[in-house]
Amino acid sequence: MIDGPAVLTVFLVYLAGVVIPGPNFVAVVHRAVAASRSEALALVAGIVLVNLLWATCAIAGIGVVFAAFPWAALFVKVLGAAYLMWFGLRLLLNAGKPTHFPSNEAAVGNFRQSFIQGVITNIGNPKSMAFYAAIFSAAAPAHVSTSTFLSMLAVVVVVSMAWYGMVAIALSQPDIASAYRRRKKAIDQLCGGLILSLGIRQLVQ
Repeated sequence: MIDGPAVLTVFLVYLAGVVIPGPNFVAVVHRAVAASRSEALALVAGIVLVNLLWATCAIAGIGVVFAAFPWAALFVKVLGAAYLMWFGLRLLLNAGKPTHFPSNEAAVGNFRQSFIQGVITNIGNPKSMAFYAAIFSAAAPAHVSTSTFLSMLAVVVVVSMAWYGMVAIALSQPDIASAYRRRKKAIDQLCGGLILSLGIRQLVQ
């Protein structure tokens, strides 16, 4: 039997958490305006897959694991911060370079690359780790039934796919892509600066 109130609580908590801008949001925005819609959606799929993993771990008790082994949380935090800093710095260094849009032959490879980038970005996202380990795990009751467990995971998949998918589709419109080409350097610098600052902030906190 599904625990309706518990699933609703997880839905409300997760909805509030996912719409707050962070590294995932910035990565989706940049991929949507800088590449094709399919690549942006592939990146979203990678992010959603990791959200599913984090949610599974949170419901299973990742908060307890990190409390028992604080070095593990610190290790993930440092790796995540390092990746964000590298990603942001790369955007800043390449901001002035022209964008090369892929040919049909390169589409499959770019799709796979975008998916992998989504996975790595979310794994290295300290906001996700902190949210699932602290807030999400507290909202999800312990020892839930299998049906409730699967319903909670479904909430995570549907909400994250709907939110990031909407952002990717909206910002991959031809007019928006054309505007990006005209202001590529400024937009790349803004996105890179945001991601770099998030990485630095996470490292020094």
